[in-house]
Amino acid sequence: MERILIIEDEMELVRVLRSYLEKAGYSVIHATRGDEGLARWEADKPDLVLLDLNLPGIDGLDIARQMRKKSDIPILMLTARVDELDRLIGLELGADDYISKPFSPREVVARVKAVLRRTGSSVRPEAKITQIGELSIDMDAHQVKLGGVELELTPTEFSLLAALAAQPGRVFSRLQLLEYSQGTAYEGYERTIDAHIKNLRAKIEPDSHNPQYIETVFGVGYRFHKE
Repeated sequence: MERILIIEDEMELVRVLRSYLEKAGYSVIHATRGDEGLARWEADKPDLVLLDLNLPGIDGLDIARQMRKKSDIPILMLTARVDELDRLIGLELGADDYISKPFSPREVVARVKAVLRRTGSSVRPEAKITQIGELSIDMDAHQVKLGGVELELTPTEFSLLAALAAQPGRVFSRLQLLEYSQGTAYEGYERTIDAHIKNLRAKIEPDSHNPQYIETVFGVGYRFHKE
């Protein structure tokens, strides 16, 4: 059974989320403080973290930063902050997605399912490996190497790279990439793709300001360079 860690100090919200997630077949653990949440994450090794930004002890952005130094665990941010900058900072720190309060518990469950579905690799008779220049993408192992060195990508970053690299030269809109990476296209969340692409470029491009793999098509979206 997959385990979800909720780091959230609103107890009523935790009770509702726990109920919906457990009905969906997940095991749920919980922490009300940031420092407590980090300790539980290290001790209990959950499969996904639902992380509030406004927490006592340690701020949610600091938690995401510390988690990303050690792990590529899926992180979904829960935020009541209206400032888009906070959300983009969270995504740039490596969070896979954010959900704005107030939200539907069913939407949270759907997002959790989508992220965990992307994280798990299905077993196939033959491994599918895409090689583009120095970049190697192993679809089955969810593994990316650059010049033989393995890169640490979040599930969302891997999904975006896999979608783009599978069809070099094709232009994807932000909404299309959102659907590929999240399983569903949520209107109003398209710009989060820009933050994920920025993170991807920082990891795979020799010069992220002059990308040779992921190209921007201004006014439309992104495409993978076609050799």
